[in-house]
Amino acid sequence: MCAHSSGAIGFPLRLLAREVYDRVVAIKGESQVALITGEERIEPASARYFCCTAEAMPRDGGGHAFVALDEAQLSADRERGHVFTDRLLHARGREETMLLGAATLEPVVRSLIPRAEIIERPRFSTLTHAGARKLSRLPPRSAIVAFSVEQVYAVAEMLRRFRGGAAVVMGALSPETRNKQVSMFQSGEVDYIVATDAIGMGLNLDVTHVAFASLTKFDGVRQRRLAPAEMAQIAGRAGRHQKDGTFGTLAAGKGPVPEFTDEEVYAIEEHRFAPLTKLFWREAEPRFDSLRTLIADLEASPAQPELVPAPEAIDLAVLKRLADEPIADSVKGAGLVRRFWEACSLPDFRQLGPDVHARFVARLWQDLAQGHLGADYVAARIAELDRVQGDIDTLQGRIAAIRSWAYICQRPDWVLARDEMAARARAVEARLSDALHARLTERFVNRRTTILMKSLGTDPALLPVTLAEDGALLVEDEPIGHVEGFRFKVDHTASHGDRKMLLAAGEKALPRILSDRAEALIASQMEGASLDRGAIRWQGQELARLEPGPDAVHPRIVPARELHALPEAVRERLVQALAAWLAAALAPLEPLAKLEEAARNPEAGSQARALLLGLIGGHGFVAREKAGIEHLPKDMRPFLRRLGVTFGALDVFAPALLKPAPRALLHALGYDRRPLQEAMQPVIDGGKALPAGYRPAGRQAVRVDMAEKILRAAHQTRGEVKTRRFVLDQALAVSTGLTPENWHRLLGAAGFRRLPARKLAESAFGPPAPDLWEWRPSRRPPAKRPPDRKPPANGAFAALADLVR
Repeated sequence: MCAHSSGAIGFPLRLLAREVYDRVVAIKGESQVALITGEERIEPASARYFCCTAEAMPRDGGGHAFVALDEAQLSADRERGHVFTDRLLHARGREETMLLGAATLEPVVRSLIPRAEIIERPRFSTLTHAGARKLSRLPPRSAIVAFSVEQVYAVAEMLRRFRGGAAVVMGALSPETRNKQVSMFQSGEVDYIVATDAIGMGLNLDVTHVAFASLTKFDGVRQRRLAPAEMAQIAGRAGRHQKDGTFGTLAAGKGPVPEFTDEEVYAIEEHRFAPLTKLFWREAEPRFDSLRTLIADLEASPAQPELVPAPEAIDLAVLKRLADEPIADSVKGAGLVRRFWEACSLPDFRQLGPDVHARFVARLWQDLAQGHLGADYVAARIAELDRVQGDIDTLQGRIAAIRSWAYICQRPDWVLARDEMAARARAVEARLSDALHARLTERFVNRRTTILMKSLGTDPALLPVTLAEDGALLVEDEPIGHVEGFRFKVDHTASHGDRKMLLAAGEKALPRILSDRAEALIASQMEGASLDRGAIRWQGQELARLEPGPDAVHPRIVPARELHALPEAVRERLVQALAAWLAAALAPLEPLAKLEEAARNPEAGSQARALLLGLIGGHGFVAREKAGIEHLPKDMRPFLRRLGVTFGALDVFAPALLKPAPRALLHALGYDRRPLQEAMQPVIDGGKALPAGYRPAGRQAVRVDMAEKILRAAHQTRGEVKTRRFVLDQALAVSTGLTPENWHRLLGAAGFRRLPARKLAESAFGPPAPDLWEWRPSRRPPAKRPPDRKPPANGAFAALADLVR
């Protein structure tokens, strides 16, 4: 066409017309090329080349130098055949006319157009029958063909589960959605495409195998087996140009497996089919004198024997229904009859049947009979459909409806503000198509599984796995799981069938990913690490458990199981870094380590070691009555004081271990399971379970070193007076937060007895007399040692008794 001064091509699909339009624009420029379809019209004033659907192309060729009709064998189609027959008979170019179609059309063309020159283009590649195959055995780059929406969805769902998904192509999809689904297959994002017989025309795909899920279809009248030519039209998608292809059937489900007959296989492989003997015809230029005359002309029989009357198409069915209703009474005159026929010719994009479509046309005619459709009315109808919410079927219904309005808006004499309304309709269709593509992809494509199916068989080192900043493990930007610390968790949204595959993919990449993470953690000097419940944790996950070692500041580090995924050298460096970090973190426990070292020293004596073991067991403090201090020689007290031990009135303790840092560490290490008072306040509210380092004082609790300070001040006051009774100042206790009542309880526990002062008489004035105190320490005698009993001379303990003596 581009070699001529002008031209027009009629295509069977709007999709094909658009594809060729873009190619011609690239050669000739936008101002020279027009696109005319039922729903879209781009017609520059200077256009010389026209890409049209068969229905929209000029019937006589439009006076162009070149005219072509694609897929001319559709002249035998029940629904649209009469249109293609008319263009085959009458569309002519001034210089050249080309009819492109299957070889089955040759006998009829020779009969109707004796002067036609027949040029054959044989298939370069070989098409071979491969028999029936299960879904799991289908090779990549396969197309599965089904003949019902339910079957398409079922096959696509199985492919999503076991092969990562498939593109979906159906005749009910909008061209834009179909293009996007095909692009997804062509780009390799998915390796399978599930389609109806719409795949057999106008789609040039990179397919190596075509599998038929069924060999029967409903053609609008009855359920029938596909003709061999139809089978070949679909199977021919496999292998293009010089690339060979295969075809077969799909062995799936509980029913019988569809099988090709030997004759069908031979016909498809050798490309030998029964020729077409008849083409459907309908009068293309009927008379518009009246509706009855119009119907009679449309039902007339052709004169040529090669032509047969076309079955009643939906436009004629709608015309006949409405002609019998009151709405047609006012349709008089050639102008109105022609306009009424144009309204009835509105395609049934929604495919709801003649009755429902006739009601829609009748409502449309009520406005057209008055002149034009108002822009406000059309805009409102378009706006009603401009909603992208809903499932696949809902969006398909809206797209079909908006296509009807796009067709209406293209008519030059139907809608006011035609260009604006047409642009709105196309924009809404584009948005709905995007939404439908997204729904189809979301339902039938598991991109993550598709990527893994392609990658898992290769070298694990080449698996394109990356770790995002938030810890997500990605394969080509698709999440397969999450790395928390050094633990890999499979994506919780994955199905049960996918979890094994995702786990395998993650484990193959983990040594490399975790090594990088470990090196970064070592370089940061363990930033973010913490001690918790006897373990070292990072990012909420356990890196290592701490088990008892030589002393408190040297526990043994046991790496978590997840660290075994690291290479040995990296793991050893990480453990060394953990040890260095832990040594610095446990520095506040150095006083406790000194106590443990002294307890292991034999020269300390058994009594001092016993007291030290009590202090160590209490993690820095022990009640005086439990410390065994009465057995401690006085000359050992300086030794213990040099270790930081304080002998208090009620407790023996190490003040350095009562600070917040060591208390928090002892709690984090799991050594001290009592409640933790993080700030180690001097006085807190009491309770049944007191935090470590506190002793009860009535309804409150006081830190043991602060209790000792208060009691020491009381003893100092007692020593300064010469009388048995004395007055104590409660200022120190009150300043720490201890209430007077609880101060009394604390003093009482240390042997002080309160003598309440007499109250002032009612007539007396002045400050009340202070309370008096006296010190009455416990006079309980020490527990008597039971007398030694000599064991029997022949008893089991006789020898041991000698050793003890």
